[in-house]
Amino acid sequence: MSAYPYFPPRTVHIAVVDPGVGSERRAIAIQLQDGFLVGPDNGLLSGILDQHLAIAAVELTNSDYWRTSQPSATFHGRDIFAPVGAHLASGVALEKLGTAIDLTSLKRIPLVACTKMAGAIAGTIQHIDHFGNLITNIPGNEVIDKSWLVAIGEMTIPGKHTYADTPTGDLLALIGSHNWVEVAVSGGNAQAQLQLCVGSPVQVIFL
Repeated sequence: MSAYPYFPPRTVHIAVVDPGVGSERRAIAIQLQDGFLVGPDNGLLSGILDQHLAIAAVELTNSDYWRTSQPSATFHGRDIFAPVGAHLASGVALEKLGTAIDLTSLKRIPLVACTKMAGAIAGTIQHIDHFGNLITNIPGNEVIDKSWLVAIGEMTIPGKHTYADTPTGDLLALIGSHNWVEVAVSGGNAQAQLQLCVGSPVQVIFL
């Protein structure tokens, strides 16, 4: 969801996080207004589908466009998804790849939404990156040009513009490059310091 907008129009995106590989879960391709998605129908593509209009979708039933008509039961990324993506990128029409499916039948995983309140926004940690930054589900657009801080339990963390606005080792909150509010330690690891995890509650409080 965060990466998709930065690619040029008609890019083919292949995403494979697929614990149900080899089961009855559908392999799908989706045409959006400005690109294509290829992957398992298990909710992986929910974030993009929430923000971009889908035009059509097919179940990948035409083995003519697979690497082999007898794909591995454990490696559809190699045998189905990557070949289908290559064919799409080469100009093969979506409808040739398989059977049309109802867009409303696509599997969705409900994304946890933040909650706006008087003078505050309640949210959660939705991701922890490899630097230990705590990425919340609160959009950065909600705090731009405002005075704000992040509250975690009884702790308050000041909202800043850059990492350099805070002395090394101190906590800060800022809008990350992905446009979500995040909690970080200047030159350090916020997750290690705060011992929070995905799902931990946070609040933005406006001053």
